[in-house]
Amino acid sequence: MFRGPLHVGTVFCASLLLFLIQPMMGKLLLPRFGGAAGVWTTAMLFFQVALLLGYLYAHWIARLAPAAQTALHLALLAASCLALPILPWPNAAPASDAAPEGRIASLLAASIGLPFFLLSSTSPLVQSWRSRREESPRVYRLFAVSNLASLGALALYPVIIEPNLGVRRQLALWSIGYASFAALSAASALTSGAPAKPRAPDPAPDVSITRRLLWIALAACPSALWLAMANTLSQNFAPVPLLWVLPLAVYLLTLALAFEGERWYRPAAFRIALPVAWLVMAYGLIRRSPWIGIKWHIAVSLAALGVCCLFCHGELARRKPSCARLTSFYVDIALGGALGGVFVALLAPRLFDQYLEYPVSVAACVVLAMALLYGFRARRVARLAVLCTAAVVFAAQVNDWQDGTRIRRRNFYGALQVSDTGVGETALRILGSGAVLHGSEFAGDALGRHATTYYGPASGAARAIQCLGVRPLRAALIGLGAGTLAAYARTGDFYRFYELNPQVIDLARREFRYLSQSPGHVEVVAGDGRLALARESGPPYDLIVLDAFSGDSIPTHLLTREAFALYFSRLTPGGILAVHITNHYVDLEGVVLGGAAEHGRRALAVASPADADLATRPAVWMLITANQAALAQLEPAAAPPAARPRVWTDEYSDLFGVLR
Repeated sequence: MFRGPLHVGTVFCASLLLFLIQPMMGKLLLPRFGGAAGVWTTAMLFFQVALLLGYLYAHWIARLAPAAQTALHLALLAASCLALPILPWPNAAPASDAAPEGRIASLLAASIGLPFFLLSSTSPLVQSWRSRREESPRVYRLFAVSNLASLGALALYPVIIEPNLGVRRQLALWSIGYASFAALSAASALTSGAPAKPRAPDPAPDVSITRRLLWIALAACPSALWLAMANTLSQNFAPVPLLWVLPLAVYLLTLALAFEGERWYRPAAFRIALPVAWLVMAYGLIRRSPWIGIKWHIAVSLAALGVCCLFCHGELARRKPSCARLTSFYVDIALGGALGGVFVALLAPRLFDQYLEYPVSVAACVVLAMALLYGFRARRVARLAVLCTAAVVFAAQVNDWQDGTRIRRRNFYGALQVSDTGVGETALRILGSGAVLHGSEFAGDALGRHATTYYGPASGAARAIQCLGVRPLRAALIGLGAGTLAAYARTGDFYRFYELNPQVIDLARREFRYLSQSPGHVEVVAGDGRLALARESGPPYDLIVLDAFSGDSIPTHLLTREAFALYFSRLTPGGILAVHITNHYVDLEGVVLGGAAEHGRRALAVASPADADLATRPAVWMLITANQAALAQLEPAAAPPAARPRVWTDEYSDLFGVLR
């Protein structure tokens, strides 16, 4: 007997669990692999490949006899339950910081590989079971249910789960949820046998390769668009870790609406809406408007993304095949989604020296629309593709010309640019990443040794060095930038910088003079600062500086109870831990206060103003020490605490709670 609500519940539960486990596992991986952005990228690629494999499995098993399908699926469900409960991995850090992708993928495969694989296969498989008894386009509405559940998980995790539960408890509850899903899936399989009346074979001809390629293209374009927009927004406007949630939510919402019914996508309306969306995106690529705030800019960009994604998903829904070819249709959708992810995550960093995947994805949307919505012939579409490519190159050149950019670099860790501004002795050379400033240096010899940006003489870092009064000084500095803090090293001092991105190290040495002209002994260690400090066994430091919070993500593993314990174990009894927390989008003061209090130390917030003559910017530093003499010197410049203490651990952090 067919159980419609049972099928709906199974699909909903599978998709909810599918999107909940992804941030949980990412959170578990970060402190073990140095907090690099590539950790998220590698994990995302693993999930996309697992999704594709799940869809391929659903397509293959749907061709078996009903009894064989049920037996095989029940056996796999039982085997997957042997992996429960999912637990954090002990001693999972890689042997070295180089190329951890294989280790990350193997950990994910060993811990959640089979459960994730079966969750991925559920939506197309249950739809194929339902189509045995109901040969109707309504079967495709289960795909909308699947995407609505994914959207719900996306909202649920940062708002409810992450702020209230550590990763260990999250995984325990997820394991219970998976056991419930396995029971639902088994019941769906057992109640979805052969149809009461055998159905005649579908007389429709096989789907052409051209049509399948179109399905793949219509799935790849929005996948690349949302990922590219997440990269671009994080790079240029709001460098907060949760920003990727917004474009992904738009992507999932449009997918759900397109497959829920035909009323959400009307081609006539989109012939007008799409050009408006393209103009909005093109204007944002050339220059952010000075008269519109960041929040409005993000909102308008997301609205434009929604129009483009709904066009692609709407065209996909219009071209869906009969239920007899349902599973192969979903395989092509999954393949397209994976290809879009591969383009943004793997190919773009190797092909482009800046974030060009966004305009390329917009151009792909234009080409698809001209062919499908406006009826352009193939030759005109080809000419348009060439024109779009030229427009992308032109927009990139305009950006470089306006910004005075002289060097662009990009790799696994992000995009960097070196630009020159001003003239004469006060000309500046700037190291940045989109709108984020990593350091600058005066071009002239008279001011070339002065510390700029967030490190001027009134900054918390400079005050910590001054009040320590230790000579020679031993300092460990996590985060290199342009190497500005080396300006404070004197003869006999020992400064050791830790930098995860090798291109930052190369640019700091080639394009800036702070490292080469420092009178002190300056070393640069490639790798994550926390992992490198944990491996060291040398003398303790008088000063440890954390300055790794100005990129497009917050490395939460550097702010946990376990991280603070490491820092204090590597400090001398009277040493100072200086944490740079300048940020327009997140407030880290409470997290630093909590970490200090957990280890019996006091933290002071020291803010410094901008000084145009010294090219310094407003900066906020937290200085932590048990040295009473140092505290007495620092206190007059400190502000009273403005946040309540928060304690993060390697298993618990609440990024949503520190957004401004």
